Amino acid sequence: MNQKILPIQQELRSFANEQIAKKSRTFMKSYKGGYGEGDFFLGLRVPVIREMAKQNHDLSMKDTLVLVKSKYHEERMLGLILLVNKYKKSKIEKEHERIYQVYIKHFKYINNWDLVDITCPHIVGKHLMGRDRSILYTWVKSSDIWTRRIAMVTNWWFVRKGDLRDVFKMAKLLRNDEHDLIHKAVGWMLREAGKKDQAQLEAFLKNNTTKMPRVMLRYSIEKFSDKKRKYYLNLK
Repeated sequence: MNQKILPIQQELRSFANEQIAKKSRTFMKSYKGGYGEGDFFLGLRVPVIREMAKQNHDLSMKDTLVLVKSKYHEERMLGLILLVNKYKKSKIEKEHERIYQVYIKHFKYINNWDLVDITCPHIVGKHLMGRDRSILYTWVKSSDIWTRRIAMVTNWWFVRKGDLRDVFKMAKLLRNDEHDLIHKAVGWMLREAGKKDQAQLEAFLKNNTTKMPRVMLRYSIEKFSDKKRKYYLNLK
């Protein structure tokens, strides 16, 4: 029996655009053998999805999870952004814990880099600030690329707040990861850490430059001077 389509799904699907969907399928590599293999796209831009989330901030958790579990990429994004907004809006600690637990129990639906990057820092990062973060070191060893990326990109919240305790440790653990999307995520987080403390980043690079994938290195030194970037690139 087919599940009833929610009004919010009907509205979202009314904005579907096949031209955008076609480009999204290519960009997000949903073709056979791609990291997003098997995903379905409606063809919607992120600002449209964010506006829908804003207009439906009071959507029930039950219906939000219908979106999170959707076969359509944009509906999953809408559901996940709604979870972010619910976490941000709530002032109740028990509700924060509930939303965090819901989020981490639905990792299998957070299955592309955009879904990871725009949501995990604002729920996982925010929730673990000032809490035990050992779970991140379990996730960083996961066989699932998106779980590993969640572990790394969660650091964006900590780094933004000036907390660099974990970013370099986790970067080292993922230094030899096989996937370029992890290389890029690690390089991105290292770059952000360098904005807060370039000396710490350079100390990390001193011991790791020759062992890092080139794309990871390039991302991490993006904000350095031309001279310094050339220096590190020439070490490879």
